[in-house]
Amino acid sequence: MTQAINHIGKQPKSGSIFGILHLADTYGRAATTAGLYVSITVIYAWFGGMKFTAYEAQGLVDLVSNSPLVSWMYAIFSVRGFSSFLGVVELSIGALIAARFISPVYSLLGGVLSSGLFVTTISFMVTTPGVIVPELGFPAISVAPGQFLLKDVGLLALSLWIAMDSFLAIRSAKA
Repeated sequence: MTQAINHIGKQPKSGSIFGILHLADTYGRAATTAGLYVSITVIYAWFGGMKFTAYEAQGLVDLVSNSPLVSWMYAIFSVRGFSSFLGVVELSIGALIAARFISPVYSLLGGVLSSGLFVTTISFMVTTPGVIVPELGFPAISVAPGQFLLKDVGLLALSLWIAMDSFLAIRSAKA
């Protein structure tokens, strides 16, 4: 914030490429970082909120029931119960990541939990029938569930980045 205040009034008046570069140099990192935190928070709010619907609960059955990591959860919870539990977990992770604006300790925990969640969902690519389209050959994957799960590779990378960014913020605050 101090950096932004120090640069008020120092931007070039023209819309030239130099003005754009100056804005990128001045605010780019902070704006990009905030955008990444906000985007994954929105994703978790949306995905987490959907977990409380019957539609979403049924959509998880093939993924969850074929996974040795989480299929046992259906012995504890009903289909809707597990989906609701997952919704609470996802909303909590989103809240922890959003709490970066309060303290990076929260977003570090959120980033680590998010990474674990996406490692689990990426594992579904191996355990869920219908991900690979054998008649098309490697590397063909189905739209659903294959491409649906593939997006989690990027979300895992973002989760790891958030954990590392938060960790570095904690370290720099102690220095």
